[in-house]
Amino acid sequence: MRARVPVFEIMSQTPITIAPHASVADACAIMRDREIGSLIVIEDGRPTGIVTERDVVTKVAALDKLPHEVSVRSVMTSPVVAIHPEEEVAEAARLMSVRKIRRLAVVREGKLVGMITENDILRIWPQLLEVTREYARAGLEDRFAKGIEGHCETCGVYSTTLVWDRNLLACADCRGG
Repeated sequence: MRARVPVFEIMSQTPITIAPHASVADACAIMRDREIGSLIVIEDGRPTGIVTERDVVTKVAALDKLPHEVSVRSVMTSPVVAIHPEEEVAEAARLMSVRKIRRLAVVREGKLVGMITENDILRIWPQLLEVTREYARAGLEDRFAKGIEGHCETCGVYSTTLVWDRNLLACADCRGG
């Protein structure tokens, strides 16, 4: 496996999406029919969140709510954690490890262009996920997170110089605040 692989080479280019006003029952039916574990929530053409099987279990089923009466907006995780398609797969794996997630939206200029999952990475580079988890456990992840491109997780502004600050990717204006 070569050391530098951009996310766009292994991402799914057709992520399945849903509107925030849709019901959780609708989301579950789509995930069942497509045999997938998550949907990106799109509002006004932009990814605003993600709804996963875990969201349904912990925020609907475990609370004995009726899926057809609950909106996707009320259970989605927001903001969606995203990565730029030109970023390296190693950075995607590191970000998943640090954030303890298994999926990343791939976003370019505010638009959803793909999805990358742990399974995508495992197919091409099985050792990478364990290495990045070990870095996170050892507190070494900051050494590998300089100059990330994407949207600031604090203010939402696009930047090419995001860095880790209090477990969020932050632009220069939002760091340390």
